[in-house]
Amino acid sequence: MYTVKAMPRPRSLSPPGIAAAALAVIDREGLAALSMRAVAGELGMSTMALYRYVNDREQLERLVVDLVLSAVDLEVPACAPWSTRVTLLVERVRDAIRAHPAVVPLTLTHRHSSEGVRRFGEALLGVLTEAGFTGARRVIAFRSLIGYVIGALQAEHLGPLSGDGTAQLAALSEADYPFLSATARDARCVPPDQEFFGGLAIVLRGLQADEQRSR
Repeated sequence: MYTVKAMPRPRSLSPPGIAAAALAVIDREGLAALSMRAVAGELGMSTMALYRYVNDREQLERLVVDLVLSAVDLEVPACAPWSTRVTLLVERVRDAIRAHPAVVPLTLTHRHSSEGVRRFGEALLGVLTEAGFTGARRVIAFRSLIGYVIGALQAEHLGPLSGDGTAQLAALSEADYPFLSATARDARCVPPDQEFFGGLAIVLRGLQADEQRSR
């Protein structure tokens, strides 16, 4: 008499669990290594089995962005100046993304579809609205801040001031590039936090001036 061996039951996976596996692949091997096969291997299952839970790499990417941003505290002191509240929100998002720098490009790719990005956007717009920004002014203020944050994170990850690119610019002929070479030499002494928050302060001062003119 033959005994039929029972097949193992399909494992049950949650979106956060799948996202954690995908993030592990990205952190270890880089964004280019992310694939359904790589994540399935990380989870110890077949690629076809993973397709029962995730449609494609694009969905994996969204899950990763949501996971990275899920721990961001979006509550800010109601009594604080609006510029302080914006800075707090931006700082927390920056800290979350900097912990997984290879994810930076995904924040731009999935800025419309990621729940994590949408939650951050809603919180930021709430602060801007309370500060008096409405209509087109709110659109421009919001886009200016989002553009700065994403651009600054990309620059810090892909072209940090302490990197080889800055060194090459600093070594340029002063006769041909007097301002570029001098600025690059100065840039090598600027730490990431000073660069990021210094730039953010410039953006906020511009928005504050616009808000005051509109009164």
